[in-house]
Amino acid sequence: MEAKRFALIVAGGSGTRMGNAIPKQFLLLDGKPVLQHTISRFYPHIHAVWVVLPEQHIPLWNELCLQYQFTVPHKLVAGGSTRFESVKNGLTQIQEAGWVAVHDGVRPLISDECIKSTFLTATEKGNAICTVKPKDSVRFLRTAHDTVSLNRDDCRLIQTPQIFDVQTIKSAYENVEFRDEFTDDASVAEAYGVKIHLSDGEYSNIKITTPEDLVVAEALLQGIK
Repeated sequence: MEAKRFALIVAGGSGTRMGNAIPKQFLLLDGKPVLQHTISRFYPHIHAVWVVLPEQHIPLWNELCLQYQFTVPHKLVAGGSTRFESVKNGLTQIQEAGWVAVHDGVRPLISDECIKSTFLTATEKGNAICTVKPKDSVRFLRTAHDTVSLNRDDCRLIQTPQIFDVQTIKSAYENVEFRDEFTDDASVAEAYGVKIHLSDGEYSNIKITTPEDLVVAEALLQGIK
């Protein structure tokens, strides 16, 4: 029997960098909230979806689901004060064995092909995280006034989904103490001793963080149609 597949969609943004009173995951993209696009992308590929939201935003989310007639099945989990805590809270809700794809709620343009290929890499190698090659030149800041050029062919930009065996990533979050450098799930798993494997991501799989990102996402979405 094929192992079950789950999605844990983390949507804890406050909207600070967007400069908007409404958190970015609730802003409209092509006529409906960003987060609804993201959930819809995953639903055909998994057995269950958990969405992690700040507890104070859950009533707003429920109102938006009614307003936009969003009926894709999903379960809600209250997040924590950091992404680390939010993912940890979400993982506790997954009680079955299988694979879990942890994904940013504000990456609404992930394609079916990318989701499928990342799951495939994870099942073959034990885990998989989406990455793309940098298009720009890259420099490493050793200090504020001391930088060195890096070969961009040796670098990758990290995206989500990041897919792990459920028990492995749960154990990582349960046994590793939080550090400021834990900006994604791969860094937590790596600190736990897990070797990380890369999978090809997509340049269109953008993370909506600033106002111009929303404009780009709208244009990309229209192009996909």
